[in-house]
Amino acid sequence: MNNLLHIERDQELLQGFARNDDKSLETIYLENFPMIARMVLQNNGSEDDAKDVFQEAMIVLYEKVQEGDFVLSSRLKTFLYAVCRRLWLKKLQGSSLEGPIYEETEDTVSVEDTLEAHEEKDLQFRKMEASMGRIGEPCKTILEDYYIHRKSMQEIAERFGYTNAENAKNQKYKCLMRLKKLFFAQK
Repeated sequence: MNNLLHIERDQELLQGFARNDDKSLETIYLENFPMIARMVLQNNGSEDDAKDVFQEAMIVLYEKVQEGDFVLSSRLKTFLYAVCRRLWLKKLQGSSLEGPIYEETEDTVSVEDTLEAHEEKDLQFRKMEASMGRIGEPCKTILEDYYIHRKSMQEIAERFGYTNAENAKNQKYKCLMRLKKLFFAQK
């Protein structure tokens, strides 16, 4: 679907949203909240912070569509991402940014680039999760213990019965190579 078709579809969603159509609201939420939640979580926020920011952005959006002359000049998700990012920056800074929140003072290209980079990172993350799900044991636990739970090679050696930390390190390396192969084999 090209950008123009996306914007047309987004405009229809906004018209439904302006009429308080539950289905439009649900679609906007389902298609956009996960992206906003990840952005907030990756920037020192919680799930509740993400819900608050998204709620505020939806109020801004609702006010704009109620004015009746709001024309979407970018994708809806780009608009929401820009508003949410601005709201979250404002919360982090604890001060008011100049000008109204909804004014698109940010360069749209920059927001779209940021959004694209965010979506790419998200895709890579999902590919890594899928690869970890297929790697099997003991590799999965070894890699999680080392990279997520920050266990030492000595602790891993003891847990898995390796004779020393060096042997555990060699196993971790083999597991990483296997993970890399699984990751890059995905389309």
